[in-house]
Amino acid sequence: MQVEKIKPLSNEILEEIGLEWHSDLDNTPYIEDELVVVSKEEAERFYEAGNELYDMYIEAAEYVIENDLFFELDIPNSIVPMIKQSFEEDIHWHLYGRFDFAGGLDGAPIKLLEFNADTPTMLYETAVVQWALLKANNFEESAQFNNLFESIGENFKRMITLGGDTSSFNELYEGWKILFSSVRGNIEEERTTRFLQEIAQSVGFNTNYAPIDAVNFSATDGVFYENQNYEFLFKLIPWENIAIDEPELASLMQAMMENKNTIFLNPAYTLLFQSKRMLKILWDLYPNHPLLLESSFEPLKNKKQVKKTAFGREGANVEIWDKDGSIICQNDGIYQNHKPVYQEFCPLNTNGDFYYQPNVFFAYESCGLGFRKGGLIIDNYSKFVSHRLK
Repeated sequence: MQVEKIKPLSNEILEEIGLEWHSDLDNTPYIEDELVVVSKEEAERFYEAGNELYDMYIEAAEYVIENDLFFELDIPNSIVPMIKQSFEEDIHWHLYGRFDFAGGLDGAPIKLLEFNADTPTMLYETAVVQWALLKANNFEESAQFNNLFESIGENFKRMITLGGDTSSFNELYEGWKILFSSVRGNIEEERTTRFLQEIAQSVGFNTNYAPIDAVNFSATDGVFYENQNYEFLFKLIPWENIAIDEPELASLMQAMMENKNTIFLNPAYTLLFQSKRMLKILWDLYPNHPLLLESSFEPLKNKKQVKKTAFGREGANVEIWDKDGSIICQNDGIYQNHKPVYQEFCPLNTNGDFYYQPNVFFAYESCGLGFRKGGLIIDNYSKFVSHRLK
């Protein structure tokens, strides 16, 4: 793979454009001073891979619902009614997600590692920081696979046109409001959420932001903040966390959906996609598909593999096993109580001693590429790397 050194953006500039989490806990820069060079053909393959995989996930979700496989996916029971309702009703629209891949460069096949479909971050870096890096280094700003802002904006409109032609948005929109919310005090999550708010506002929605602890929920009247009612609530809080940690809130949200007074974003059915145990369902439905890696609820026999948990995040509770079952590398974490899934190991792109993982955002279609750089397990200390098209 081809990697180019570039002039980095200073911390002051990063803060000026809204990226305050520019340094890791060890005070090393989070944004790398380099670009991955990607051919237009490689970018097109990433685009097509995301589109094809999303269709496969939809088919897999239908299969899970029809065959009542929620337990197998480690889905909390309290979320199941909301998953079913949101999947059946068109108005519950999936706003955006992020595919994590291996390969895709230098002729290596693209392989799905997982789909962050519910609460994906890295959005602001991919949409804004990449553009700023190209501009600062005198590259053509359009020389990227990156139309995230426009694609998510169109997807906001589809919530009103119900997937139809977005040119009819202004005729159908009746002033509905979206409240955007995240956990108080988390700078990265708040910036991500406020960025989505900016996109929604740019296409015509009335919007506001509130920390989740300041939002009022009513089974009969919906979502309120500062005495204002909102028809939509975007919450950058994982569905499984709501179900496990806030069961009363989960019950209340179910009643709100049943009473049809609130639409939650991302919808509850994205938890099916978020579960890494869906990888096994995909393999069952599409065995030996070129975009998939063999996956199972039980350890694979005589294969190098990765053990993950259904709802692990940021590389936590990940183990890489050799063919004989010995552990090559592992990360501890807080997700050990979730059910495991075993996925055939696939090497990441490498440059020197570092590994590079391509990430493709999806909003109705694939719409943005970025890279994370780190060790054998990509975790919370991985760096963000931009790209340019050649």
